Amino acid sequence: MKSQDELMKELEQLKAENEKLKTKGKAPRGEISFKVSEKGAVSVYGLGRFPVTLYKEQWEKLLGRTDDLKEFIKENEGALKTKH
Repeated sequence: MKSQDELMKELEQLKAENEKLKTKGKAPRGEISFKVSEKGAVSVYGLGRFPVTLYKEQWEKLLGRTDDLKEFIKENEGALKTKH
């Protein structure tokens, strides 16, 4: 039978291991990170409460229009809100 000290030491090790598993693969809060979803799409975390998930060809199509998106944002600056 394990002593009280041995049990406490084991408990601390398990807590540390559990915390490490919880944060595995997660970027620090507020930072953007990427993950391949179960269905093979690219998920972007850190933009809001939920990830933004698109398939490869959707991301490529969107990224190919970055100049158009920037121009759209510039043209509609007055109607757009920012999240704090």
